[in-house]
Amino acid sequence: MNEISPVKPDIAPGRLGESDLARNFDDLHPPLEKHEALVEADRCYFCYDAPCMEACPTSIDVPLFIRQIQANNPTGAAKTILSANILGGMCARVCPTETLCEEACVREAAEGKPVKIGMLQRYATDHLIGGGRHPFTRAAETGLRIAVVGAGPAGLSCAHRLAMHGHSVTIFEARPKPGGLNEYGIAAYKATRNFAQAEVDFILSIGGIAIETGKALGRDLHLDQLRQEFDAVFLGLGLAGVNALGAEGESESGSHDAVAWIADLRQTTELGTLPVGRRVVVIGGGMTAVDAAVQAKALGAEEVTLAYRRGRDAMNASRYEQDLAQTRGVTIRCHLQPKRLIAHGGHIAAIEFERTRMEGDRLVATGESVVIEADQVFKAIGQSFAPDGVSAEAARLDLERGRIKVDAARRTSMAGVWAGGDCISEGDDLTVIAVEDGKIAAEDIHRELTSRMAEIATPGAGQWPQAASAFVPGAL
Repeated sequence: MNEISPVKPDIAPGRLGESDLARNFDDLHPPLEKHEALVEADRCYFCYDAPCMEACPTSIDVPLFIRQIQANNPTGAAKTILSANILGGMCARVCPTETLCEEACVREAAEGKPVKIGMLQRYATDHLIGGGRHPFTRAAETGLRIAVVGAGPAGLSCAHRLAMHGHSVTIFEARPKPGGLNEYGIAAYKATRNFAQAEVDFILSIGGIAIETGKALGRDLHLDQLRQEFDAVFLGLGLAGVNALGAEGESESGSHDAVAWIADLRQTTELGTLPVGRRVVVIGGGMTAVDAAVQAKALGAEEVTLAYRRGRDAMNASRYEQDLAQTRGVTIRCHLQPKRLIAHGGHIAAIEFERTRMEGDRLVATGESVVIEADQVFKAIGQSFAPDGVSAEAARLDLERGRIKVDAARRTSMAGVWAGGDCISEGDDLTVIAVEDGKIAAEDIHRELTSRMAEIATPGAGQWPQAASAFVPGAL
């Protein structure tokens, strides 16, 4: 095993000038101009069976919105997109379209060059969102009140759909800003110019939605309290827990949680003030690992290595994201499992890995060690659901595989409570999946509330009783 000589860690801000930082963190894909969008729309076959639509988790009518763009009707195209996915603007930026709609595109099968569906979706939604015009009209006020916990994609999607139906929604968000991972967890070069907050403002413009920030479940509010004060509750809690490496020296200075670091970067107004190491190692194989690695390089790190314990094909990050990392100067090394973080003077100096190999379906360690020098280490090995906020009600809120168990309508085991997004057992940790969860839950909440309102209404009453009165334990 290589020995590491004691050296002072080289972590510093301002490794690059403002112009270099601006270029490195500019839009990953510049938006299409009108002519480019029309040319790309002409490539669509408008397939009758629309495999692209089948591949979209929110079932956007892709052929229809592309035809509307082709007909020079971007407003109509945006309405088609947003009627299925109200966060269609962000999804156009961060969805792995290369493994969803574009992979299913007939042009991909025939030519290896799919229609740029994601870029066309962004063209249409940016046109509408940028104009500040909300495409949907809020229904008449119903008098029903719903609490949404979490202002991430699932919570925002649920709140918007409920508001469309005329219900009043209060969103409780633990962080200072709404948006969830769209605001705090997406690489800065994927959502530039404060788009996450612009999209939140657009969603709220339908009316009927209030957001209270700095309100955490289990600290500032409690589930039983919400069930008493509101007619229904939707939980879009996300994943607050961070998986540990379980390696020696993990707590040494210079070892960071990649999710928290990305959040800090996203909230930094002056990128030149953010310190970054000269030699950076990121541990993990998913989108967060790629985002952390690429952004460390973009800040001026000279050497960035992404280390993953399995092979390239097993990485959760798509092949497109892997290629992006490599073109941005990141070295990807596979079959390396972290064993210990080596420190000198209380600060990380290197990481010792053990080589791995596959024996059938089983990953095994080979006993051979590899040491990589590092000033900074970012851990991106996945997040977990932290049930602290619902621990008092855990006996009535079933968990499955460490997350909240729901049925097909996104109902939990607790009466009057729905859930969606990354916190549920079916969650796939994608923005577009979370949006669909919120939409499905909102429609079921709407059906349940209006149905029960009709059941208990008395002639001439015209008003739903006190909040949550219909949701006594076991009522649903």
